[in-house]
Amino acid sequence: MTKRLFLAAPLYLIGALGLVEAASLQGDVVDAKGAPLGNAVVTLQGPAGGVAAPGTAVMDQQEMRFVPSVLAVRTGTAVTFPNRDDIRHQVYSFSPAKRFELRLYQGTPSEPVMFDKPGLVVLGCNIHDWMVGYIYVTDDPWFAVSDAGGKVSFDNLPAGDYRVTLWHSALPDMQPHQGEALKVEGAAAQRFALPVEAAGEAEPPGAPPSAFGDAFKKAVEHGSH
Repeated sequence: MTKRLFLAAPLYLIGALGLVEAASLQGDVVDAKGAPLGNAVVTLQGPAGGVAAPGTAVMDQQEMRFVPSVLAVRTGTAVTFPNRDDIRHQVYSFSPAKRFELRLYQGTPSEPVMFDKPGLVVLGCNIHDWMVGYIYVTDDPWFAVSDAGGKVSFDNLPAGDYRVTLWHSALPDMQPHQGEALKVEGAAAQRFALPVEAAGEAEPPGAPPSAFGDAFKKAVEHGSH
């Protein structure tokens, strides 16, 4: 039997596989003012169906930034952390969902990091304090990260009722936001709103060194899990 993995770059989306009636969902994620919201995570929990097993993912380091700044993965995914800069980085996280450290290195570490617990993981670099990234680990079988225009796309979904969960780093408590129940049949479209304001352009290297500390403190204080 041939297995197919549907990956909609740059949305980092794992879809359903099964021999049930297929549907699709095109989504627009917006902020409190109706502006497109990029780097928002949308996850779906719905009808039983064939779902791809956790696989691998990549969190790059380029120009002293984590790329992508937000990565969504399914629980059990192995993530590699290639350093494409000509300087060394030391990646780490103290988040309850995954505590780890990759000591000073260039190139790609020989072993990926296994993210085996759902929750939010805030990434930092011990050498460059302004670097901050997020890995959102979910048990939900369908998920995507919105692009700069706030767009998400889900293909090959089993038709039926879904529970929607939304997340964005600008949420005051850093906790996932429960969306409305959703019925998906045929080619569906949906608008997802979050009570945040779209962030401006990312700070360039040399930004104040509180970026990681602020993000991590915010996540921990509100019990990120």
